[in-house]
Amino acid sequence: MTLTNNPHDAARLRVLMAGLSSLILVLGIARFAYTPLLPLMQQQAGLGVAEAGWLAAVNYAGYLSGAVLAASISDLVLKDRLYRAGMVLAVLSTVVMALSTDWRVWALSRFLAGLSSAAGMLMGTGLILNWLIRHQYRSELGLHFSGIGLGMAGCAAAVLAMTGAQFDWQQQWWAFSAIAAVLMVPALRWLPPPDTSGLTTGGQTMTDRPPGVLFLRVFMAAYFCAGIGFVVSVTFIVAIVDRLPGLQGRGAWVFMVMGLTAAPAVILWDRIARRLGDIDALILCSVLHIGGIVLPIGGTLAAAMAGAVLFGATFIGLVSLVLSMAGRYYPTRPAKMMGRMTLTYGCAQILGPAATGWLAARSGGSYVAGLSMAAAVMVVGLLLLCALRVIARRA
Repeated sequence: MTLTNNPHDAARLRVLMAGLSSLILVLGIARFAYTPLLPLMQQQAGLGVAEAGWLAAVNYAGYLSGAVLAASISDLVLKDRLYRAGMVLAVLSTVVMALSTDWRVWALSRFLAGLSSAAGMLMGTGLILNWLIRHQYRSELGLHFSGIGLGMAGCAAAVLAMTGAQFDWQQQWWAFSAIAAVLMVPALRWLPPPDTSGLTTGGQTMTDRPPGVLFLRVFMAAYFCAGIGFVVSVTFIVAIVDRLPGLQGRGAWVFMVMGLTAAPAVILWDRIARRLGDIDALILCSVLHIGGIVLPIGGTLAAAMAGAVLFGATFIGLVSLVLSMAGRYYPTRPAKMMGRMTLTYGCAQILGPAATGWLAARSGGSYVAGLSMAAAVMVVGLLLLCALRVIARRA
């Protein structure tokens, strides 16, 4: 099979842009708008520290539920329908955040947003990867996953602009609802219906080549650790920075830097994986990721910004590398293994925010213990990836 990657191919770009739009919608807005808005909601809507942690945990419970669904479905047509339903759900869950000050209503919104995130991240990514492999393109998703970084940066910039214009927390959720409705259009229109023939456009049969049992177990354990490392920083980084002495109001800037770094870096990790191999690229990415988690503990704006650059350059890279590998093992049903991997990642993302919120409440609102916990778990994940490298070589 001849693999191509012509950046000027209109059909390929249209499909990838559908994915990029969907991830800005389901993650950048439905999920990540909550992070830069968290301090404002705490100030104006009475949201407590522990409740903030539980809301993040509920969001990942929804994501985990969606991952279970993705792992249990092999029918590409059904996945396409659920993907499209998820785009509508992302808009509705954003609207719900503006309708109430009851944290239980917000919890419902966060759960629905989590379901929509799974639809875009797993079902949408699986459909796009299937389309790329079927049309004999490289199974690289850097441009697609850059939507996460662009969504993060865009949300942070929007919150800064709207807060400066004296928009309250509720008006900002209404504004994000309008943006979400606009993004839904390309996310739905530019992704073509799936082909269920089982053949590439060149006539070759698409064959699944699953990894060994030991490899898969260690891989999933390492990805669980990555989930803990990811969720603590990405959920609480704005609140963490805003609570540091002299850095009040700087958290949204740090979050925006994180997103701006992530967008181009995730494309770079595709190139690094081509040169080093997938597992060595994951090891390098994890080392840098740990640095991004611990640097904000330094307590200065420079340390927080350096951490944001390292974290932004790696957290989506880890996800992109792992899900691309999963798709290559199962080209006919890529979301199946993606769903299984995300089950472990999603469990970590439920435990991480809840544990961090509990630790913060017990330590007077400080998130240092949560960051330290996340970094320690990532070190364990790094050791597991090194073991995975040995297992892969023996296989």
